[in-house]
Amino acid sequence: MRTTITLDDDVVSTIREEMKVGEGKSFKDVVNELIRLGRYHKKERSEALAVRKPFKVRSRDMGSYPHINYDKTSEIIAMLDDEEYLEKTERLTKNR
Repeated sequence: MRTTITLDDDVVSTIREEMKVGEGKSFKDVVNELIRLGRYHKKERSEALAVRKPFKVRSRDMGSYPHINYDKTSEIIAMLDDEEYLEKTERLTKNR
């Protein structure tokens, strides 16, 4: 079947590289080969993903503190970072 397609520059350069390595293969032969390889790898990958065991998250109840607003997580992280920084500097000054 004849058809016209527009290929990106990087795809054309890949095809041309394969033509050089491919012992005189034509542009058409290399394009068909690369498309077949792509389909093969896509099928192989989807089969591998189908076999993979699903990932499960194990949750634990860590309790909660009524005075903390859990909707503002960036504030909580900043507060924890500040506490960690203060502890480190306190340890360093005590060790001097």
